[in-house]
Amino acid sequence: MSVLTTTSTPAARPPRRRGGFARAVSGALSTTRGKVGLGLTIIIALLAFGGPFIPGVPSPTAFAGAPFTPPSPTTGLLGTDVLGRSVLSRVLNGGWQLLILAVLATVLGVTVGALAGVVAAYRQGAVEGAIMRIVDVVLAVPQLVLILLFVSIIGPRLWLVVLTVALVQAPQVTRVIYASAQDICERDFVKAVAVWGVPPRTVIRRQVLPSLVTTLAVEVGLRLSVSIVLISGLNFLGFGVQPPNPSWGVMVNENRLGLAANAWGVVAPAAILGILAIGTNIFADALARANLGENRAEEAIVTAALGGPVEQ
Repeated sequence: MSVLTTTSTPAARPPRRRGGFARAVSGALSTTRGKVGLGLTIIIALLAFGGPFIPGVPSPTAFAGAPFTPPSPTTGLLGTDVLGRSVLSRVLNGGWQLLILAVLATVLGVTVGALAGVVAAYRQGAVEGAIMRIVDVVLAVPQLVLILLFVSIIGPRLWLVVLTVALVQAPQVTRVIYASAQDICERDFVKAVAVWGVPPRTVIRRQVLPSLVTTLAVEVGLRLSVSIVLISGLNFLGFGVQPPNPSWGVMVNENRLGLAANAWGVVAPAAILGILAIGTNIFADALARANLGENRAEEAIVTAALGGPVEQ
């Protein structure tokens, strides 16, 4: 008598669904606008982080020729700056700190603002009133004035620059997320989970925040470009990265007096900052267009920039 043995074949696992953020990015990259925006951003990021490692580039603080010398075989492709240093070398070495500070400020600002907005929308009552009144007070003061107030009192420390830039942007993120989360918090699936006795922090983390991925993605793109502009402006005013360390914002301030003799000391860093800001804004716009629709994308970008609600 033969014994029949059967082997059980494990059931095939269902394919994992991509997260909301991955779907948002994929939708943006399926458009020409998204590809161009991300491409410009990546090019500048590679220039900033890879520039210091390019072989043959002299030290950004080394003497290369007479001040404000135009481009030549001895002074390099972009000539020299106010102290006779290579403009090309300082451009290649002057972006990595700026990008790191801008990314840190963006992540911190969006995180704080998103959490405050979701908590205000979910808890309501006194908590909602307290959070939104603090937001109104902070928004009443111009961003740059508030940043300069803290930086001038405590000093031009890099951690303070990141903290202040993040905190002045967090209220705008709070208003956007608060307006968008109000509708989500009233939906049946959120209320049903809350009725089951799930802690509020779990409801917020697992049910509310995943429904705000598109809004958060657009906010990250907008706040990153604003962080770049604010930190560059602080460097221009003498706060943040201090000379002789190279920085694109510092270079514009240092070389503006020699614009007629060698314009590259100002044009090169200013053009890079402009391309970076344009790239991040285009990609944020592509996220909105791909996930909110062509008819609502422009309105979403404008309302998010002004601190209004972005409809899902």
